[in-house]
Amino acid sequence: MASRDRFSKKLTCPQCNNTGFAEASEDDHPTRKHPGFQVDQLPTGFFEQRSSNFQESYIIKCQCGRKFPFRARTEAAEASQR
Repeated sequence: MASRDRFSKKLTCPQCNNTGFAEASEDDHPTRKHPGFQVDQLPTGFFEQRSSNFQESYIIKCQCGRKFPFRARTEAAEASQR
């Protein structure tokens, strides 16, 4: 069984500027066909619209109704905020 890389990402809605930190993980095995991406926890005000094995196609929906890919509106969390 492959281990999982775990990380935090800051989500920011481009429409209403709602922000929060999501906890996510991916498989850490280089020979896998897909990374097995999953969001383990979403911040308040954000919801899963469509899950995917890839960050680029995992769709987040904000409470204001705006939908966007997980990777499109995220930035790495600073070490002090983890």
